[in-house]
Parts: sequence; C-alpha cells; structure tokens
Amino acid sequence: MHNSDAHCQAHDHTARDDHGHIHDPESLQQIINRLARIEGHIRGIKTMVQESRSCPDVLVQIAAVRGALDRVARIILDDHLTQCISRAALAGNIDREMAELKAALDRFLS
Repeated sequence: MHNSDAHCQAHDHTARDDHGHIHDPESLQQIINRLARIEGHIRGIKTMVQESRSCPDVLVQIAAVRGALDRVARIILDDHLTQCISRAALAGNIDREMAELKAALDRFLS
C-alpha cells in the first residue's frame, strides 16, 4: 500500500511546519474515506440525540466512533513511521522529526 515510487502529494501538517510531508495518494484516500464515514456516523449520533434515543444506544455509537478514530490514527501513525520518519533519517532530520512525533503522541495520548 505504501509505494514510495508513486507520485506523491505534499502537504504541511501544521501551519508552523517548515517542511512538507509526502504521502502516498492511496493512503491519503483511505484516510479521507474513513474520516468521511466517521463524519457521517457522528451526524447519525447527533440525530439520535435530537430524537431522544436511549443513552445506552448513543453511548454504543460513540464507542464505535472512538474505535474508528483510533483505527484512522493507527493508519496515520503507520504511514508516518514508514514514510516520513524513513525520509527524515535519510535526509539527516531524524532528531527533529522524532521530537515532533513525540510531542504529537504526548498530546494524542493525554
């Protein structure tokens, strides 16, 4: 799935980022598709709340969204480790890239 020879699209992860990360278009599309499904699921939960559906039913759906978000996060992390970190190591930027990853993981895991 991760084809480093494929024509890749660059984008900045944050406004303060001064380097671009290149990602496989297939991976990006997989993430976008999953996020679109999650977005629809969240709209469904909102409708459930508006319709005064039972709290346990709503909580089950929230748990499903959490699980789906965790799966997206794992895909993003895997892509980052296999693509971005590898390129940073080759370019000599590994220390900076690892520091950014650690900071992001600290925020993600808290």
